[in-house]
Amino acid sequence: MNRLTPDLLRELVAEARLAPSIHNIQPTRWRLLADGLLALVDDSTVRAPVADPSGHDVRLSHGAALEGMSIALNRRGLRIADVVFAEQALSPRYSSLCTLTIGDGTDPDPLLANVMLRTAWRGTFVPAPENDTALAQLAASRNDAICINDRHAITEIVDWADQAELSFLRKNEHRRELLTWMRLSPSHPLYLQNGLNREALALNAFEAAGASFVLGRLFPTLDRIGVAAPLVSDRAKTSSAAGIILFCRPKGEDPLISGRHFYRLWLEINRAGLAACPISSLADHPAFNDKLRKVGKVGEDRRLVNVFRVGRPAKPQPLRHFRLPVDQLIV
Repeated sequence: MNRLTPDLLRELVAEARLAPSIHNIQPTRWRLLADGLLALVDDSTVRAPVADPSGHDVRLSHGAALEGMSIALNRRGLRIADVVFAEQALSPRYSSLCTLTIGDGTDPDPLLANVMLRTAWRGTFVPAPENDTALAQLAASRNDAICINDRHAITEIVDWADQAELSFLRKNEHRRELLTWMRLSPSHPLYLQNGLNREALALNAFEAAGASFVLGRLFPTLDRIGVAAPLVSDRAKTSSAAGIILFCRPKGEDPLISGRHFYRLWLEINRAGLAACPISSLADHPAFNDKLRKVGKVGEDRRLVNVFRVGRPAKPQPLRHFRLPVDQLIV
């Protein structure tokens, strides 16, 4: 029996789209096939080729969306009974990456309540209370999360994070691509739909206006006179973190699988009463990736996929999600 009606599919996609994606570009689409299978579809027109030249992070984003669909099904008493990973072209634009067989559900997923609560926290954190064991318990519960809470190590990582980000921003093509995905004014036609708008970036109107100049033509001049580095620094935010979490997965693992675990880790951070923000530049920069691997004693059989700064937010997290309309995600 086909368990997915068009109306139910819309509900499921509305929830699955809340999964994180690189620059919030949302490359995942869905298609209900004639035989009742559900296809996870890649939209080849949605890419960040400078930040993600290999397509790894897009595939990781698809994996997060796949886990989002799994959780959405669980909420409705259903589950993914089987996944077949096989790429198949559907059109010049769309390719199916895997097909899902839907079956009856099992026990409720313990992370159901956190889907609507998860956002990237781009503010500062409050000092961790004494005997706060949330981070240690979180790291102990997973074999792919390494927690660094030594203050000396975090101070080093603060410097590395700023250096890594600055090294990427010094590349003109990187800044240009980033700006194409930034929605710094509410007048932008896609402000509420995708990319990184000023609310998601925790910028006020003045800061957002300034960002467009700093990351635009002025950047080389500002960098030459030593002003760019402090303007783009996240030092205060990263140094206030209670800990740094290294997300590590087996080398050679399909990013579709890694993405599922990435999303669940972020939801588990939220369930622990903590907030998180990825510091992707640290994982993307080979030299700093190596430094973090040494600090975290990451085994040679593991890949450092991403990095989070984690702590208790200084104020309540905003719960708005900026996502494409459901009708654009069902193809």
